[in-house]
Amino acid sequence: MKFSLASTVTASCLVCASGFHAIAPMQPLTTELNASRSAQKKASRTQWLESRGLSNSVATSEGTEVAGIMKNDKGLEYVKLVHPESGASCEVYLFGGVVTSYKDGDGIEFIAVRPDAKMDGSKPISGGLSHCWPQVGPGRCYGGFGPGDIQQHGFARNMMWEIMDSSDTAVKIQLKPNDYSKTMWDKDFVCTFSVALEAGELKTVMNVKNEGVEESFDFQAALHSYYTVSSLENLEITGSFEGKEFLNKLVGEVGEMQTEERATITIGEEYDRVYKGVNDPVLKDAGTGKKLKISNQAGWEDTVIWNPYGDENMGFNKFVCVESVKFDPVTLNAGASWEGVLVLKPEALEA
Repeated sequence: MKFSLASTVTASCLVCASGFHAIAPMQPLTTELNASRSAQKKASRTQWLESRGLSNSVATSEGTEVAGIMKNDKGLEYVKLVHPESGASCEVYLFGGVVTSYKDGDGIEFIAVRPDAKMDGSKPISGGLSHCWPQVGPGRCYGGFGPGDIQQHGFARNMMWEIMDSSDTAVKIQLKPNDYSKTMWDKDFVCTFSVALEAGELKTVMNVKNEGVEESFDFQAALHSYYTVSSLENLEITGSFEGKEFLNKLVGEVGEMQTEERATITIGEEYDRVYKGVNDPVLKDAGTGKKLKISNQAGWEDTVIWNPYGDENMGFNKFVCVESVKFDPVTLNAGASWEGVLVLKPEALEA
């Protein structure tokens, strides 16, 4: 996705204006006007952030991306994170609490958003690290779990999350019950999602807490993660897949359990496969010369690989879903918490 960052353009204009000031007699007026507009925008931005109890963070170096709270051209708010040393960046939308972009210091994008995605809040964003909570899939799927009256993949992905804390390189957001969620799932919960941008990796932490006094509740969770690829023919997926059983959901009416015989997975057909007990996939893209280690360090125990092969409207050839999942229902007692930790680490492909 591409967003115009007005403050970045203004900063460039200011540098150009100051550079010509010494030789062009009319330039001081232009410089003054540009500086005034820049100051007005910065003051407005600061006031807006402070009204939400947040610190303002604006990059000032020429060519440096801006970190802070922004809006897309449809009016949806997102948090932009920028690492001051590596130049890596990340975008986190408050609608759905979804990470929609992660670029490393070389400017390579690793998170995909489908071309048919709605970015106006009218439906869940099709792409990014999308939350499936408190259930995965339709009601009563994957072993019988599911309250049954919750929409597919739960409600967390189409609710507004609130910012708890924010800086140039990290943001923590939360989701609590409201009238909408209570019509489907009347439980006392609080979900938090933390995103931290390091120089060479992106770390996310999802935390679910039962804030009830006595009652326990069950849930499933997943990050329905879309990752960019230069082309599916350039993609290889490695990890501890070989010899593992998986559910091929595209066989028969209810799917079929099969055994993975390959050490390296390639995609040349429609995919919807559930690998329980696999949580260490690595994406290798010969087109970009990069690999992405998907390190599920806690909570996320299973992996789903999904691709709508052949669907041009979805942009099938430019992404693969490699989802971080907890399929077996978690029973959370009153006052207890569960945590899922995902770290994305890009590296150069070995020669």
